[in-house]
Amino acid sequence: MSNYKDMHTASIETPEEFWAEAAAGIDWEKPWDSVVDSPEPHIYRWFSGGKLNTCYNALDRHVERGRGDQVAVIYDSAVTDTQRKITYKQLLDDVSRFAGALAANGVEKGDRVIIYMPMIPEAIVAVLACARLGAVHSVVFGGFAAAELATRIDDATPKLIASASCGIEPSRLVEYKPLLDEAIELASHKPDHCIVYQRPQVEASMIDGRDVDWNEAMQASEPHDCVTVEATDPLYLLYTSGTTGQPKGIVRDNGGHAVALYWTMKNLYGVEPGEVYWAASDIGWVVGHSYIIYGPLLHGNTTVLYEGKPVGTPDAGAFWRVASEHKVAAMFTAPTAFRAIKQQDPNGELIGNYDLSKLRTLFLAGERCDPDTLHWAEDKLGVPVIDHWWQTETGWAIAANCVGLELLPVKAGSVGPAVPGWDVRTLHSDGSDVATGDVGAIACKLPLPPGTLPGLWNAKERFIESYLSRFPGYYETGDAGFIDADGYINVMSRTDDVINVAGHRLSTGAIEEVLASHPDIAECAVIGAADEMKGQLPLGFLVLKAGVEHDPESIVSDTVKMVREQVGPVAVFKQAVVVARLPKTRSGKILRSTMRRIADNQEYKTPATIEDPAVLNEIAAALKTIGYAV
Repeated sequence: MSNYKDMHTASIETPEEFWAEAAAGIDWEKPWDSVVDSPEPHIYRWFSGGKLNTCYNALDRHVERGRGDQVAVIYDSAVTDTQRKITYKQLLDDVSRFAGALAANGVEKGDRVIIYMPMIPEAIVAVLACARLGAVHSVVFGGFAAAELATRIDDATPKLIASASCGIEPSRLVEYKPLLDEAIELASHKPDHCIVYQRPQVEASMIDGRDVDWNEAMQASEPHDCVTVEATDPLYLLYTSGTTGQPKGIVRDNGGHAVALYWTMKNLYGVEPGEVYWAASDIGWVVGHSYIIYGPLLHGNTTVLYEGKPVGTPDAGAFWRVASEHKVAAMFTAPTAFRAIKQQDPNGELIGNYDLSKLRTLFLAGERCDPDTLHWAEDKLGVPVIDHWWQTETGWAIAANCVGLELLPVKAGSVGPAVPGWDVRTLHSDGSDVATGDVGAIACKLPLPPGTLPGLWNAKERFIESYLSRFPGYYETGDAGFIDADGYINVMSRTDDVINVAGHRLSTGAIEEVLASHPDIAECAVIGAADEMKGQLPLGFLVLKAGVEHDPESIVSDTVKMVREQVGPVAVFKQAVVVARLPKTRSGKILRSTMRRIADNQEYKTPATIEDPAVLNEIAAALKTIGYAV
């Protein structure tokens, strides 16, 4: 069974058989008692009774079966101009030794360890060492503000924190240790120890009795064997922003996670063991967990760990250099990275400097991909460009064109059909199905497939309230969109980004799609700004391509006309403003809700995940020129 339709049908009609067969790709110390069970209403567990170790599946078994000399990790640091290749055997040696260092500092199975590190190989070592011990890791994006780190320390109550002396941005060094010390000072919970990796760029000051030097700990430790855990035991926590301001600790289990990610490498991404796979993300985000670390290593691939940016390290050809030098077969990044590249190099001239003959596929996710960006990437790279959709909570894709099963026609603007394992619906507010092609709330029928969140850390009621209560029997994604007659899913916006213009529900994503098709626009965003007469009016933000010579006012006039022609007068799109850049999180998501609050002159909190807080002042200043934010 290899074609998409048969595979998806089997996964929905006989899920236990489907996932039991997929689980054969993982090494188990003890088989499961049940493939899926429900200990209480709407709460599901995968592979209960099964025992395994995720680190063993990612490292030991490959070394035992002859892959020891294969490169496991290619570390490519554009910001330090260094590269390093680490074989599976070398990585196993480092991980088992660091697991010994963690154990020597009191970390045991079930304990939590926060990892607050930059994109360096030691971060992967720390993650896998936790998995080796059965400890629960929680990666917090390196350089995160002290107050935000403190909330995570108090929620996860880690026994130990692994960190580094600094992170490196294209224009500055970010010292981590002062932020870490301040966070521990702010937090009620105090970790017993911090193990700190000293990078040559900055030497961190150490606190006697609490802080331990990474290299000294490694030299003094003994290699540690894998600790067996239950399939349903937590592997990691990953915090995502919550509407209450208190971050939500997404729990990921061991068994279902290993099965699902192993399955996706071949069936979704279409790569074979030994090939080079590159997810150009950060280990602080779910993409980094799933597809820099776990997915490729579980499957026996070579993974790329890139410390740099799509532009500015040194130019808009950075991604092409990495893909060419390391013979990348499949690449995964965010649309916002491609929009940045397109803005700096509109004609893709830098691509011609590199040999991309090994690159078969480009995957995009994290932010809606407008058709113009997708077509630009297709045209310049000459490979299938696959937009797909998933969330921190899901851990892997809900919808995608699964190239390992069957390369289906690509529809620009769509994230493809539901991936096997996912039963996706669009619903009215009362839970009834909307008509084919109509916009509704996107929800997924329970049980969700393996590898998805079984709950939130120490917050069962919040888990049910956040995801399961609005549509009983379904997981509420928080996204809105439609499913077409071919089953292709179109994710148009977050549910709260569907705006109400004089009683008409409009997707901001549909308007953005029109704006992005303008030849002078590199990227854009649309919000619903408050209006006394209409309730809300769409308001556009436009970032122009480098070198554009047209008058900004004429470009704005063009966009107003385009939306009227392509969406219709009902959109009442009358205003847009040209800005130098859009406010984004470090993972590339545009902060539309913050922009909306600025436009409506409401109080807002600068999001902890924002890439550069100064951009919010730029947005406010631009809005004042057209009568908003005053």
